[in-house]
Amino acid sequence: MSGTLDTNDLVLALKAAAETTRLRILLLLAAGELNVKDLTQILGQSQPRISRHLKLLAEAGLIERFREGSWVYFHVSDRSEGGKLAHRILETVDGSDPVLSRDIARAEALKHEREAAAQTYFREHAADWDRIRTLYVSENAVESAVAAALAGPPLKLLVDLGTGTGRMLEVLADHYERGLGLDVNQSMLDYARSRLKSAGLHRAEVRHGDIYNVALPDNAADGVVIHQVLHYLSEPAHAVREAARILAPGGKLLIVDFAPHGIEELRERHAHERLGFEPGHVTAWLEEAGLSDIEVRSLAPETHDDRQQLTVSLWLGRRPQGAGTAKHPQELERIGS
Repeated sequence: MSGTLDTNDLVLALKAAAETTRLRILLLLAAGELNVKDLTQILGQSQPRISRHLKLLAEAGLIERFREGSWVYFHVSDRSEGGKLAHRILETVDGSDPVLSRDIARAEALKHEREAAAQTYFREHAADWDRIRTLYVSENAVESAVAAALAGPPLKLLVDLGTGTGRMLEVLADHYERGLGLDVNQSMLDYARSRLKSAGLHRAEVRHGDIYNVALPDNAADGVVIHQVLHYLSEPAHAVREAARILAPGGKLLIVDFAPHGIEELRERHAHERLGFEPGHVTAWLEEAGLSDIEVRSLAPETHDDRQQLTVSLWLGRRPQGAGTAKHPQELERIGS
């Protein structure tokens, strides 16, 4: 759109928002992406009724939809004029309303339930996680592409968000002066510490940390990696914004994840929240986070290996040099101690 809504579109959007359930849906979708099943659980209404409300909101341009496998997710866009209007409408809503507060609480409980399921899976598979991952994609090809993307002078600080087994800290050992891996799962951290110690990587360490709220200051890292993590998250765009926040001017953010696929088993048995990502979807998140010079590369599975069914995508974004002043404070040494 050109930056404004014409009269007909504005009236249509306001009519769509002027209903109690649809206003509740808008508030939930402004806080994060949800599907029909999520909304039926949160609002306690039938699937046909929720679907009808979503259809009206989408037709009015207030929300956007995208498909991942057999599921369809909805969200309030920050880019479309309809989405911007929805956010302006929601700014006038009384957040203390008990019905709306209960909706938000249920949505948060649902998100925590899903992420707890993912963490349970990680605890059960910490020691053999790398082996499981090789069933789906050639790790040698991915790791070579990761190393190539971050080639250049050693980075003063490389941060690996959702470090898991610490494998990226091993792969990129020649690319940083100091490596820091963050993860919320203690079993994964224990395994990663053991692995890094065995490899003699004294310049790398792992700590407990939340990918949504990284305990590092702005501009702290010269490089950030999010490797095969986003598909486990309820709010991947939030994680991308947080990764970009800690990136210093001239620094690089590398995201590695699956391209869109339809293997529902990964969601049902392996706690995957998302069945891959469209290239443009992640690119938009990087741009919204203030990164530029974005490169996208895809690695298709090897045709001779029947186990490999997934394509892996790599997104590389850069923080513009004029975006601020890089900070490498000594206090970083004390963070998490």
